[in-house]
Amino acid sequence: MPVPGAQLYFRAIGDGLPLVILHGGPDFSHGYLLPELDRLSGALRLIYYDQRGRGRSSDGVSAEDVTLESEVDDIDRLRQYFGFDSIALLGHSWGGLLAMEYATRHSNRVSHLILLNSAPGSHADLLRFRQQREAAEPGTLATMRAIASTPQYADGEIESDLEYYRLHFSATVRRPDQLESIVQRLRTHFTPKDIVKARAIEDRLYARTWRVADYDVLARLRGATMPTLVIHGDRDLIPMECAKHVAEAVSGSRLVVLSGCGHFSYLEQPAQVVEAIFDFVSQC
Repeated sequence: MPVPGAQLYFRAIGDGLPLVILHGGPDFSHGYLLPELDRLSGALRLIYYDQRGRGRSSDGVSAEDVTLESEVDDIDRLRQYFGFDSIALLGHSWGGLLAMEYATRHSNRVSHLILLNSAPGSHADLLRFRQQREAAEPGTLATMRAIASTPQYADGEIESDLEYYRLHFSATVRRPDQLESIVQRLRTHFTPKDIVKARAIEDRLYARTWRVADYDVLARLRGATMPTLVIHGDRDLIPMECAKHVAEAVSGSRLVVLSGCGHFSYLEQPAQVVEAIFDFVSQC
């Protein structure tokens, strides 16, 4: 799909209520969400896309071309491209924050908001997440910092990057086969050069959100009335308190907590996630 300064790669599947799916990272692409989320295509029109400058939307884009505003605008351009008056949004991890940013600007265009293992919605909750993790995993974080300081990692070497994320997600995805599955999906359609660019984009987006001392998308979301579902795992690396703050931001939100589940609930407990989403969209 052509957009000003870029082309967005998308994949559409299924029929029914249009659901635009926002991947996390924000330095990843949508590939790590597949194939599990395709289960939703039995009742929903799923529209996945790689965010500008990442995955198969990388060509011709520099990191400086990507801003928080361009991210939000691209979602709305997808909506217009398909001719929808409104869309449901599903954001995973960082994609949850992006979904909330869109909803604060275009609440009348969001039919349903689904936040799956959402990232923290404020600077204060980011600090809460970091403090909890530093206390729980000091050795893992030290090893990650050591990897990140190597020339190989700086150059975007894929195996070095994957080893970093193996450690990053090791405590939240406890089954080795599921952890390896996620890690191997993260850099599908990325070259080392793409990885370096995606990290620069991530850094730019963090500078406009989490690193701002008074950043709080939840405060701007309060008063919104769109039906909202928050799904979180009780073993997610994002603290449960952060998920509760997200759910409290929209009056009447539904919070579903999955027991024994980490940050990739759609992979770890796919049947429960699909059931929760189908129940939500059928009742709201």
